[in-house]
Amino acid sequence: MTLRIEIKDLAKHFGAIKAVDGVSFSVNKGEVLGFLGPNGAGKSTTMKMITGFLTPTRGTVSVCGHDVLTDPIAVKASLGYLPEGAPAYADMTPHSFLKFIADIRGLSGAEKTRAVDSAAERAQIKNVMFQPIETLSKGYKRRVGLAQAILHNPPVLILDEPTDGLDPNQKHEVRNLINDMAEDKAIIISTHILEEVHALCTRNVVIANGKVQFNGTPHELEAMSRYHNAVCVAVDNADADKFTAFLNDLEFVGEVELLAAERGFRVYPTSGQQITAELSQTIRANGWNIDSLYAENGRLDEVFRTITTNSTQGGI
Repeated sequence: MTLRIEIKDLAKHFGAIKAVDGVSFSVNKGEVLGFLGPNGAGKSTTMKMITGFLTPTRGTVSVCGHDVLTDPIAVKASLGYLPEGAPAYADMTPHSFLKFIADIRGLSGAEKTRAVDSAAERAQIKNVMFQPIETLSKGYKRRVGLAQAILHNPPVLILDEPTDGLDPNQKHEVRNLINDMAEDKAIIISTHILEEVHALCTRNVVIANGKVQFNGTPHELEAMSRYHNAVCVAVDNADADKFTAFLNDLEFVGEVELLAAERGFRVYPTSGQQITAELSQTIRANGWNIDSLYAENGRLDEVFRTITTNSTQGGI
């Protein structure tokens, strides 16, 4: 894989406030990195330093081999940036705004026309190209911002809450666009929407209190949940106390929880291992008929809370 973004010991202090405090990670071509964290964790500040909008207090950022401090123009030429809030000139139309961005990016003639048309098509804003931006909905404004980010087909994309304000259909379309672009780009996506961990991301970095708390795959993140590989089972006409005692006697069972509303049980494995088949065979071998049985993958909201509430937030 080709290294596209490399961040080492990145920090940004605003007086006594350590918004970002020693963040390090890298992103390769073909990766979509989900940058997760609560409000105030330091996500937007980190993205602004990667894109050159803020000067780091310390640390280094390299984009496509260019240092953000010593070669900022080359860095900006290598990336597309959708900032928080998708700011744009309210009195412009998307058509005039994208042409303006194309001029800034050094495009002209037929190349400029193709770039504007392609970005508008991919962001699905062609039907509002000649309306003033101030009259557009939040979702359309967001997609205009996305169009300007991808206009020059950059090798790196930095997208701060790209699906914010979009309806479910629009979210689906934008996710498909990001997945389509991911093969030949390095993409960082800041998001609060945990379903996007699986829908978009090949890897996740979780930040809290300005520090990286987790860096790994969506599966590794999910596996941190206490519910990972827990099995929910319901059996026909089982005495709850008797069945609970039976389950607790199994060596591969660590804990049993009665699910009163579902008339079933949640069975936690001793060390997070997969026990679905073994549990099913053992229950049937002891004469019970199984009504339902399924394993849980894990709960990202629980993992997110655990990771991000172990420290006091102080970022921006």
